[in-house]
Amino acid sequence: GVGMGMTAPVSITAFPAEDGSFQQKVKVSLRIPSQFQDNPPCPTDESIKIEERQGMTIYSTQFGGYAKEADYVNYATKLKAALGSDAAYRKDFYLCNGYDPPMKPYGRRNEVWFVKE
Repeated sequence: GVGMGMTAPVSITAFPAEDGSFQQKVKVSLRIPSQFQDNPPCPTDESIKIEERQGMTIYSTQFGGYAKEADYVNYATKLKAALGSDAAYRKDFYLCNGYDPPMKPYGRRNEVWFVKE
């Protein structure tokens, strides 16, 4: 019953399949605004969970436009190639982040994050 408005980034946890595409399982995360951090409202939908994301070190790449699954997969592949085989990061998932509302046509920001081990 509490309206919190748009938060950024909207973060999708992607679990890549062998071919690099997304598996059917994804997790969408939204940042709870600062004024609700200490006492977040309780979700009434059982599929919604409140989780605390711990601090992390990431490898990141940024791109523009309206991001689709294929864009995130493409940039994840490019980031993996740029890092080479020496970088230690989680291979079982990566984070796809969008920072802009749908009605923003230009100057959009998207990122792919690999979490450092």
